[in-house]
Amino acid sequence: MTDAPLALTMGDPAGIGPEITAGAWRALRDGPVRFAVLGDAALIARHDVPVREIGTIAQAADTFVHAVPVLPVDLAAPVRPGQPDSRNANAITTSIARAVELSRNGQAAGVVTCPISKIVLKKAGFAYPGHTEYLAALCNVPGREVMMLACPELRVVPITIHVSLRRALDELDTDAIITATRTTHAALQRDFGIMTPRIAIAGLNPHAGEDGSMGTEEQTIIAPAIAALRADGMDITGPWPPDTMFTPAARARYDVAMCMYHDQALIPLKTIDMTQGVNTTLGLPIIRTSPDHGTAFDIAGRGLADPSSLVAALHMAMQMAEHRNRS
Repeated sequence: MTDAPLALTMGDPAGIGPEITAGAWRALRDGPVRFAVLGDAALIARHDVPVREIGTIAQAADTFVHAVPVLPVDLAAPVRPGQPDSRNANAITTSIARAVELSRNGQAAGVVTCPISKIVLKKAGFAYPGHTEYLAALCNVPGREVMMLACPELRVVPITIHVSLRRALDELDTDAIITATRTTHAALQRDFGIMTPRIAIAGLNPHAGEDGSMGTEEQTIIAPAIAALRADGMDITGPWPPDTMFTPAARARYDVAMCMYHDQALIPLKTIDMTQGVNTTLGLPIIRTSPDHGTAFDIAGRGLADPSSLVAALHMAMQMAEHRNRS
Protein backbone atom coordinates (compact mmCIF):
# COMPACT_ATOMS: atom_id res chain seq x y z
CA MET A 1 0.00 0.00 0.00
CA THR A 2 1.06 3.59 -0.54
CA ASP A 3 2.20 5.25 2.70
CA ALA A 4 0.13 8.41 2.28
CA PRO A 5 -3.48 8.38 3.51
CA LEU A 6 -6.45 9.52 1.45
CA ALA A 7 -7.99 12.95 1.94
CA LEU A 8 -11.74 12.66 2.55
CA THR A 9 -13.80 15.83 2.13
CA MET A 10 -16.71 16.75 4.38
CA GLY A 11 -19.38 17.09 1.70
CA ASP A 12 -22.53 18.92 2.78
CA PRO A 13 -22.50 18.75 6.58
CA ALA A 14 -26.31 18.59 6.72
CA GLY A 15 -26.35 15.46 4.57
CA ILE A 16 -25.29 11.91 5.28
CA GLY A 17 -21.57 12.67 4.89
CA PRO A 18 -20.75 12.61 8.63
CA GLU A 19 -22.69 9.37 9.13
CA ILE A 20 -21.14 7.46 6.22
CA THR A 21 -17.72 8.76 7.23
CA ALA A 22 -18.20 7.20 10.65
CA GLY A 23 -19.42 3.99 9.04
CA ALA A 24 -16.47 3.88 6.65
CA TRP A 25 -14.03 4.29 9.53
CA ARG A 26 -15.66 1.37 11.38
CA ALA A 27 -15.37 -0.78 8.25
CA LEU A 28 -11.76 0.15 7.49
CA ARG A 29 -10.10 0.86 10.85
CA ASP A 30 -8.32 -2.51 11.01
CA GLY A 31 -7.29 -2.63 7.35
CA PRO A 32 -4.66 -0.99 5.14
CA VAL A 33 -6.89 1.76 3.67
CA ARG A 34 -6.61 4.92 5.76
CA PHE A 35 -7.99 8.42 5.40
CA ALA A 36 -8.12 11.81 7.09
CA VAL A 37 -11.28 13.93 7.02
CA LEU A 38 -11.21 17.61 6.20
CA GLY A 39 -14.24 18.73 8.15
CA ASP A 40 -15.86 19.21 11.54
CA ALA A 41 -14.90 16.68 14.20
CA ALA A 42 -18.02 17.20 16.31
CA LEU A 43 -20.34 16.27 13.45
CA ILE A 44 -18.62 12.91 13.00
CA ALA A 45 -18.48 12.26 16.74
CA ARG A 46 -22.30 12.46 16.82
CA HIS A 47 -22.29 9.02 15.22
CA ASP A 48 -20.67 7.21 18.15
CA VAL A 49 -17.11 6.96 16.89
CA PRO A 50 -13.93 8.31 18.50
CA VAL A 51 -12.58 11.38 16.71
CA ARG A 52 -9.23 13.11 17.00
CA GLU A 53 -8.19 16.42 15.45
CA ILE A 54 -4.73 16.34 13.86
CA GLY A 55 -2.37 19.06 12.73
CA THR A 56 -0.99 17.40 9.59
CA ILE A 57 -2.28 14.63 7.38
CA ALA A 58 0.86 12.61 8.10
CA GLN A 59 -0.49 12.06 11.62
CA ALA A 60 -3.46 10.14 10.21
CA ALA A 61 -1.43 6.95 9.84
CA ASP A 62 -0.91 6.52 13.57
CA THR A 63 -4.28 7.97 14.55
CA PHE A 64 -6.54 5.96 12.26
CA VAL A 65 -6.63 2.69 14.17
CA HIS A 66 -7.74 4.52 17.32
CA ALA A 67 -9.99 7.34 16.01
CA VAL A 68 -11.20 9.17 12.93
CA PRO A 69 -8.43 11.66 12.08
CA VAL A 70 -9.82 15.12 11.30
CA LEU A 71 -8.07 18.13 9.82
CA PRO A 72 -10.43 20.88 11.08
CA VAL A 73 -12.48 23.01 8.70
CA ASP A 74 -14.57 25.65 10.48
CA LEU A 75 -18.29 25.90 9.75
CA ALA A 76 -20.05 29.27 9.55
CA ALA A 77 -23.44 28.10 10.83
CA PRO A 78 -24.80 25.38 13.13
CA VAL A 79 -25.67 22.13 11.37
CA ARG A 80 -29.09 20.52 11.54
CA PRO A 81 -29.21 17.17 9.73
CA GLY A 82 -31.45 17.35 6.70
CA GLN A 83 -31.54 21.17 6.68
CA PRO A 84 -28.76 22.45 4.41
CA ASP A 85 -27.50 25.98 4.94
CA SER A 86 -25.70 27.93 2.21
CA ARG A 87 -23.78 29.80 4.90
CA ASN A 88 -21.63 26.66 5.13
CA ALA A 89 -20.88 26.66 1.38
CA ASN A 90 -17.43 28.18 1.89
CA ALA A 91 -16.49 25.43 4.36
CA ILE A 92 -17.64 22.78 1.87
CA THR A 93 -15.55 24.17 -0.98
CA THR A 94 -12.59 24.85 1.33
CA SER A 95 -12.60 21.18 2.31
CA ILE A 96 -12.41 20.19 -1.36
CA ALA A 97 -9.69 22.72 -2.21
CA ARG A 98 -7.52 21.67 0.73
CA ALA A 99 -7.90 17.98 -0.15
CA VAL A 100 -6.82 18.69 -3.72
CA GLU A 101 -3.81 20.64 -2.49
CA LEU A 102 -2.75 17.78 -0.21
CA SER A 103 -3.02 15.34 -3.09
CA ARG A 104 -1.23 17.56 -5.59
CA ASN A 105 1.76 17.99 -3.27
CA GLY A 106 1.96 14.27 -2.54
CA GLN A 107 0.86 14.37 1.09
CA ALA A 108 -2.38 12.52 0.27
CA ALA A 109 -2.64 9.46 -1.96
CA GLY A 110 -5.82 10.84 -3.51
CA VAL A 111 -9.06 12.68 -2.87
CA VAL A 112 -12.35 11.04 -1.93
CA THR A 113 -15.33 13.37 -1.78
CA CYS A 114 -18.48 13.07 0.28
CA PRO A 115 -21.64 14.26 -1.51
CA ILE A 116 -22.41 17.93 -2.01
CA SER A 117 -25.62 19.70 -2.97
CA LYS A 118 -25.24 21.66 -6.19
CA ILE A 119 -28.29 23.79 -5.32
CA VAL A 120 -26.94 24.73 -1.88
CA LEU A 121 -23.60 25.80 -3.35
CA LYS A 122 -25.20 27.63 -6.27
CA LYS A 123 -27.22 29.77 -3.85
CA ALA A 124 -23.89 30.88 -2.37
CA GLY A 125 -22.45 31.82 -5.76
CA PHE A 126 -20.62 28.59 -6.62
CA ALA A 127 -19.72 28.89 -10.30
CA TYR A 128 -19.39 25.22 -11.25
CA PRO A 129 -22.02 22.64 -12.29
CA GLY A 130 -20.65 20.10 -9.82
CA HIS A 131 -17.68 18.43 -8.17
CA THR A 132 -16.15 17.21 -11.42
CA GLU A 133 -15.79 20.62 -13.02
CA TYR A 134 -14.58 22.26 -9.79
CA LEU A 135 -11.88 19.65 -9.35
CA ALA A 136 -10.67 20.22 -12.91
CA ALA A 137 -10.45 23.96 -12.24
CA LEU A 138 -8.52 23.39 -8.99
CA CYS A 139 -6.10 21.16 -10.90
CA ASN A 140 -5.73 23.72 -13.73
CA VAL A 141 -7.05 21.30 -16.34
CA PRO A 142 -10.56 22.65 -17.09
CA GLY A 143 -12.22 20.80 -19.93
CA ARG A 144 -10.08 17.69 -19.60
CA GLU A 145 -12.17 16.07 -16.87
CA VAL A 146 -14.01 12.84 -17.63
CA MET A 147 -16.55 11.28 -15.26
CA MET A 148 -16.49 7.51 -14.96
CA LEU A 149 -18.92 5.51 -12.84
CA ALA A 150 -17.83 2.03 -11.81
CA CYS A 151 -19.07 -0.98 -9.89
CA PRO A 152 -17.72 -4.56 -9.93
CA GLU A 153 -19.93 -5.44 -12.93
CA LEU A 154 -19.72 -2.31 -15.09
CA ARG A 155 -17.80 0.88 -15.94
CA VAL A 156 -19.52 3.70 -17.82
CA VAL A 157 -18.46 7.13 -19.06
CA PRO A 158 -21.00 9.76 -20.15
CA ILE A 159 -19.66 11.99 -22.94
CA THR A 160 -21.97 14.86 -21.96
CA ILE A 161 -22.59 15.26 -18.25
CA HIS A 162 -24.41 17.88 -16.18
CA VAL A 163 -26.54 19.49 -18.87
CA SER A 164 -30.14 19.07 -20.00
CA LEU A 165 -30.88 16.34 -22.50
CA ARG A 166 -31.72 18.92 -25.15
CA ARG A 167 -28.39 20.68 -24.58
CA ALA A 168 -26.55 17.36 -24.51
CA LEU A 169 -27.78 16.60 -28.03
CA ASP A 170 -26.48 19.97 -29.19
CA GLU A 171 -23.09 19.50 -27.51
CA LEU A 172 -22.43 15.94 -28.64
CA ASP A 173 -19.87 15.83 -31.43
CA THR A 174 -17.13 13.63 -32.85
CA ASP A 175 -14.29 15.48 -31.11
CA ALA A 176 -15.97 15.14 -27.70
CA ILE A 177 -16.25 11.36 -28.14
CA ILE A 178 -12.65 11.06 -29.26
CA THR A 179 -11.27 13.21 -26.41
CA ALA A 180 -13.24 11.45 -23.65
CA THR A 181 -12.36 8.01 -25.00
CA ARG A 182 -8.65 8.76 -25.25
CA THR A 183 -8.65 10.03 -21.65
CA THR A 184 -10.55 6.93 -20.51
CA HIS A 185 -8.20 4.58 -22.37
CA ALA A 186 -5.13 6.17 -20.77
CA ALA A 187 -6.70 6.07 -17.28
CA LEU A 188 -7.66 2.40 -17.56
CA GLN A 189 -4.04 1.63 -18.36
CA ARG A 190 -2.42 3.87 -15.75
CA ASP A 191 -4.86 3.73 -12.85
CA PHE A 192 -6.59 0.36 -13.29
CA GLY A 193 -3.83 -1.82 -14.77
CA ILE A 194 -5.83 -2.76 -17.89
CA MET A 195 -3.13 -2.67 -20.55
CA THR A 196 -5.39 -3.29 -23.58
CA PRO A 197 -8.79 -1.82 -22.68
CA ARG A 198 -11.83 -3.01 -24.61
CA ILE A 199 -14.05 -0.01 -25.18
CA ALA A 200 -17.69 -0.14 -26.30
CA ILE A 201 -19.22 2.97 -27.86
CA ALA A 202 -22.96 3.36 -27.37
CA GLY A 203 -25.29 4.60 -30.03
CA LEU A 204 -27.54 7.58 -29.41
CA ASN A 205 -30.81 6.57 -31.05
CA PRO A 206 -33.09 3.53 -30.68
CA HIS A 207 -31.42 0.45 -32.20
CA ALA A 208 -28.32 2.61 -32.78
CA GLY A 209 -30.18 4.45 -35.51
CA GLU A 210 -31.22 1.37 -37.52
CA ASP A 211 -29.04 2.40 -40.50
CA GLY A 212 -30.31 5.96 -40.38
CA SER A 213 -34.03 5.19 -40.24
CA MET A 214 -34.25 6.24 -36.56
CA GLY A 215 -31.60 8.95 -36.56
CA THR A 216 -28.34 9.66 -38.33
CA GLU A 217 -26.03 10.64 -35.46
CA GLU A 218 -24.49 7.17 -35.46
CA GLN A 219 -23.38 7.73 -39.04
CA THR A 220 -22.46 11.41 -38.91
CA ILE A 221 -21.01 11.80 -35.39
CA ILE A 222 -20.25 8.45 -33.76
CA ALA A 223 -18.84 6.39 -36.65
CA PRO A 224 -16.15 8.97 -37.50
CA ALA A 225 -15.06 8.96 -33.85
CA ILE A 226 -14.83 5.18 -33.84
CA ALA A 227 -12.72 5.25 -37.00
CA ALA A 228 -10.31 7.79 -35.51
CA LEU A 229 -9.95 5.82 -32.26
CA ARG A 230 -9.31 2.58 -34.11
CA ALA A 231 -6.65 4.41 -36.10
CA ASP A 232 -4.99 5.13 -32.75
CA GLY A 233 -4.76 1.36 -32.21
CA MET A 234 -7.52 1.09 -29.62
CA ASP A 235 -9.84 -1.90 -29.26
CA ILE A 236 -13.11 -0.14 -30.08
CA THR A 237 -16.51 -1.65 -30.84
CA GLY A 238 -19.80 0.04 -31.73
CA PRO A 239 -21.98 1.85 -32.05
CA TRP A 240 -23.89 -0.53 -29.79
CA PRO A 241 -27.69 -0.42 -29.51
CA PRO A 242 -28.13 1.20 -26.08
CA ASP A 243 -31.03 -1.04 -25.07
CA THR A 244 -29.02 -4.27 -25.29
CA MET A 245 -25.44 -3.31 -24.40
CA PHE A 246 -25.86 -3.66 -20.63
CA THR A 247 -27.00 -7.28 -20.43
CA PRO A 248 -24.62 -9.67 -18.63
CA ALA A 249 -23.52 -11.26 -21.92
CA ALA A 250 -22.83 -7.89 -23.52
CA ARG A 251 -20.93 -6.51 -20.50
CA ALA A 252 -18.51 -9.43 -20.67
CA ARG A 253 -17.27 -8.11 -24.02
CA TYR A 254 -15.93 -4.74 -22.88
CA ASP A 255 -14.12 -3.01 -20.01
CA VAL A 256 -15.94 0.32 -20.28
CA ALA A 257 -18.99 1.67 -22.08
CA MET A 258 -18.76 5.17 -23.54
CA CYS A 259 -22.28 6.63 -23.37
CA MET A 260 -23.66 9.66 -25.15
CA TYR A 261 -25.43 11.39 -22.25
CA HIS A 262 -25.71 11.32 -18.46
CA ASP A 263 -28.68 9.03 -17.85
CA GLN A 264 -27.72 6.58 -20.59
CA ALA A 265 -24.67 5.83 -18.44
CA LEU A 266 -25.96 6.22 -14.91
CA ILE A 267 -29.27 4.36 -15.11
CA PRO A 268 -27.71 0.94 -15.89
CA LEU A 269 -24.86 1.46 -13.41
CA LYS A 270 -27.15 2.38 -10.54
CA THR A 271 -29.62 -0.36 -11.44
CA ILE A 272 -26.94 -3.03 -11.48
CA ASP A 273 -25.20 -2.00 -8.25
CA MET A 274 -26.04 1.28 -6.53
CA THR A 275 -24.46 0.11 -3.28
CA GLN A 276 -20.98 -0.48 -4.71
CA GLY A 277 -21.08 2.29 -7.30
CA VAL A 278 -18.15 4.71 -7.36
CA ASN A 279 -17.78 8.02 -9.20
CA THR A 280 -14.24 8.57 -10.50
CA THR A 281 -12.88 11.66 -12.24
CA LEU A 282 -10.41 10.81 -14.99
CA GLY A 283 -8.09 13.27 -16.72
CA LEU A 284 -6.83 14.91 -13.52
CA PRO A 285 -3.25 14.94 -12.22
CA ILE A 286 -4.65 13.55 -8.95
CA ILE A 287 -6.85 10.59 -8.05
CA ARG A 288 -10.44 11.38 -7.15
CA THR A 289 -13.31 9.07 -6.30
CA SER A 290 -16.69 9.56 -4.65
CA PRO A 291 -19.67 7.49 -3.57
CA ASP A 292 -22.25 7.24 -6.34
CA HIS A 293 -25.11 8.85 -4.43
CA GLY A 294 -26.16 12.24 -3.17
CA THR A 295 -26.53 14.03 0.14
CA ALA A 296 -29.74 12.17 1.06
CA PHE A 297 -31.06 15.04 3.18
CA ASP A 298 -34.27 13.07 3.69
CA ILE A 299 -32.55 10.45 5.86
CA ALA A 300 -29.69 12.51 7.30
CA GLY A 301 -29.27 12.10 11.04
CA ARG A 302 -31.64 9.13 11.25
CA GLY A 303 -29.04 6.34 11.34
CA LEU A 304 -30.20 4.89 8.01
CA ALA A 305 -27.31 5.78 5.69
CA ASP A 306 -25.35 2.92 4.12
CA PRO A 307 -21.58 3.62 3.96
CA SER A 308 -20.92 0.85 1.39
CA SER A 309 -20.47 3.18 -1.59
CA LEU A 310 -18.04 5.38 0.34
CA VAL A 311 -16.10 2.32 1.46
CA ALA A 312 -15.93 1.19 -2.17
CA ALA A 313 -14.75 4.67 -3.22
CA LEU A 314 -11.99 4.63 -0.62
CA HIS A 315 -10.86 1.17 -1.71
CA MET A 316 -10.87 2.18 -5.37
CA ALA A 317 -8.89 5.36 -4.72
CA MET A 318 -6.19 3.44 -2.90
CA GLN A 319 -6.06 0.79 -5.62
CA MET A 320 -5.72 3.51 -8.25
CA ALA A 321 -2.91 5.09 -6.24
CA GLU A 322 -1.09 1.76 -6.16
CA HIS A 323 -1.42 1.32 -9.92
CA ARG A 324 -0.29 4.88 -10.56
CA ASN A 325 2.73 4.48 -8.28
CA ARG A 326 3.79 1.41 -10.26
CA SER A 327 3.36 3.01 -13.68
